[in-house]
Amino acid sequence: MLKIDHIQKSFKGKVARSQGQMTRQQVLCDVSLDIAEGEFVSLLGASGCGKTTLLRMIAGLIKPDSGTIFANDRAIVQPRKDICMVFQNFGLLPWLTVLANVAFPLELDGVGKSEREASAQTYIKLVNLAGFENHYPHELSGGMQQRVGIARALVRQPILLLMDEPFAALDAQTREQLQGEFLSIWAQLKTTIVFVTHSIDEALVLSDKIVLLNSSPGRVAKVLASPVAPYRLSERDVRTHPDFATQSHNIREFLRTGQYA
Repeated sequence: MLKIDHIQKSFKGKVARSQGQMTRQQVLCDVSLDIAEGEFVSLLGASGCGKTTLLRMIAGLIKPDSGTIFANDRAIVQPRKDICMVFQNFGLLPWLTVLANVAFPLELDGVGKSEREASAQTYIKLVNLAGFENHYPHELSGGMQQRVGIARALVRQPILLLMDEPFAALDAQTREQLQGEFLSIWAQLKTTIVFVTHSIDEALVLSDKIVLLNSSPGRVAKVLASPVAPYRLSERDVRTHPDFATQSHNIREFLRTGQYA
C-alpha cells in the first residue's frame, strides 16, 4: 500500500567558516520500506534520526533528494486529499467550533454544508466528543483537542493517516487513555497508519510493526513485529506481557548503543 523506495534527503547546514560556504547535512540515507494496507507502523529512533522528515515526505510536504514514495501505486509528489496528518500541536482553528473544525477539510473540498456537517458528526461521535460540537478549542482539555484533530483527519476517510507524536504533549494518564481509545477507532476503520513517537512503550502498545532508525544519517536498522500486537484489544494490559518487557529492553539498548540485541 505504501512503498518507500531508496529515499535520500539532506538539508543545508551552517556556514563552513574555513571554506566560506554552506554545508549539507544528510538526514536520511537509502531508506526503503514497504507497509501493507491496514497496518499500524511506528517510526522510532533517537532525536534527529529523520522520523518527522520521513513522515513529511510521505505527506508530500517536502520532496526527497532522490528516491520515490508511492501510495497505492501513485507517486507522492505533493499533498494529497487521501493522505491526512495529525500533528503534535493540535493545529485547531480557534475561531471555529468543534463541528466546524472537523468539517473544515470537507468545506475546502467544496462539500455542501449539510453533508459535511453530517460527516463531521459521525467522526465526532467516533472520538467520543458527542455533545461538544458547539464548543471552541479553548473550552476543551488537551486530550479533547487532540480528539478533534483526529476526527478532522479522519473525516476525509484517508487511505493513509500520518501521526507525528500526537500524544506527546499530554499528561501520562490522558496519553494512555487516548492510546486505548485510538486503538479502538483503528480497529473499526483499519486505516493504514504511520506513527512517529519517541516512546518505546507507545510504539509497542499501538503498533503492528516498529521501524528502528539509526542516526546521522537516518537509516532503517531493523523492522520489528510487536510481540503484544495480538493482545492489544483484549482486556489484559499488554504492558504486563513478558515479551513486552524483553522487547522494551532490546529497543532501549538499541537507542542507547545503536545496536539491536
